[in-house]
Amino acid sequence: MSAAAGPVGEFLAQLAVERRSSAHTLDAYARDLAALAGWAGARRRDLLALDAEDLRAFVAAEHRRGLSPTSLQRRLSACRSFYRWLLKHGRIAASPADAVRAPKAPRKLPQVLDVDEAVQLVEVPTAGPLGLRDRALLELFYSSGLRLSEACALRWMDLDLASGLVTVLGKGGKQRVVPVGSHACQALQAWRTASDGAQDRFVFPGRGGRRISARAVQVRLRQLAMRQGVYKRVHPHLLRHSFASHVLESSGDLRGVQELLGHADIATTQIYTHLDFQHLARVYDAAHPRAKRKGDAGA
Repeated sequence: MSAAAGPVGEFLAQLAVERRSSAHTLDAYARDLAALAGWAGARRRDLLALDAEDLRAFVAAEHRRGLSPTSLQRRLSACRSFYRWLLKHGRIAASPADAVRAPKAPRKLPQVLDVDEAVQLVEVPTAGPLGLRDRALLELFYSSGLRLSEACALRWMDLDLASGLVTVLGKGGKQRVVPVGSHACQALQAWRTASDGAQDRFVFPGRGGRRISARAVQVRLRQLAMRQGVYKRVHPHLLRHSFASHVLESSGDLRGVQELLGHADIATTQIYTHLDFQHLARVYDAAHPRAKRKGDAGA
């Protein structure tokens, strides 16, 4: 039986009609459920009769086939949605997928700029209004760790350059106040003087005085990075990562970094402790006499 026939076909049709899922989503669900149907068919098992142990065996088999933890999580998510739909429509008594967990995907550490690279990037030439704007934008990103959306929405009334503070509206409508470093304050003041820095205007306006688009900022940062000789893939979040990593490296204050970044959960901030440990490990490897390999003794 084709995976697109029977209950799976009905489920996919429901996704297309009721939820208006995209073609990409439907293709992904179809592939994942076809894999389950193929596994069950090879064992002459009915999809509607599978239990949690069967689903664990399926996940294990897919893992042995070389699927990554991320792919297994997506595959199991499709199974959960399918069995919950069956349960909702009275086709099964309980979902076998809800108690099954896929292997955890290793968390990818964000790339960061080192301090020299960050300084090299932000110190763009300030000839003309565009140069002043670029310098102010880069300095603010690196100084205060703002999200791209927060920087784009910023108005001059949100900045207190005399006190070195900026008020931003973050995720979930949560407001926070973040320090602005002296270099960023100077760059912002120079940009305000060169532009129409009225209180209610956007700090970084786009066409027609509207807020600058996120895409325009992303493209501009890539251009500036190449111009400044920084050949990492530079984007606004890289500067946010670099800000967080450098503050934590200097202060060791995880709670403080959490507040500065506006993270609701400190677990989100803890990824920067891994970056800090990586830095410490490199220092240790380079400096500690007992860390060097025997072959490096004469180096």
